[in-house]
Amino acid sequence: MRTPATKTAGATAYITPEGHRRLSEELAHLWKVKRPRVTQAVAEAAAMGDRSENAEYIYGKKQLRQIDARIRFLSKRLSELKIVDRTPGDTSKIYFGAWVILEDADGKQSEFRIVGPDEIDPEKMFISINSPMAAALLRRTEGDEVTVTKPIGTATFTVIAVRY
Repeated sequence: MRTPATKTAGATAYITPEGHRRLSEELAHLWKVKRPRVTQAVAEAAAMGDRSENAEYIYGKKQLRQIDARIRFLSKRLSELKIVDRTPGDTSKIYFGAWVILEDADGKQSEFRIVGPDEIDPEKMFISINSPMAAALLRRTEGDEVTVTKPIGTATFTVIAVRY
């Protein structure tokens, strides 16, 4: 189970429709599937008698606390998020939700999508709108050069394509 994410001070409360759907599905799964299953396992373990040395009971209670913490977090966070489901007026510029293809100085191309902080996924190349990379890209267009401060120095990229 994922640990509850914490809201960063000043974090943007934007989310794509897909991201909102994923978080809503996770919340529903926790409520309707996972929590009832763990609650049943805890009840069965409790019926075995002495709870002080009952590993199944102790572990089950720990799982319930983790599930409940995630449910509380998701419920609160979903109520705070603003779904951004429209394409910007000027689709030639980079804004929230854009897919951006960049080329570095070596000619290597990478594609990123700018999403809300609740949707970050390195495998899908989803980067937070709050990240230094996204901050450098916002309002840029194809052909623009962008310099990004990285943990070790800076890197310069050229915007190759923008799509929504």
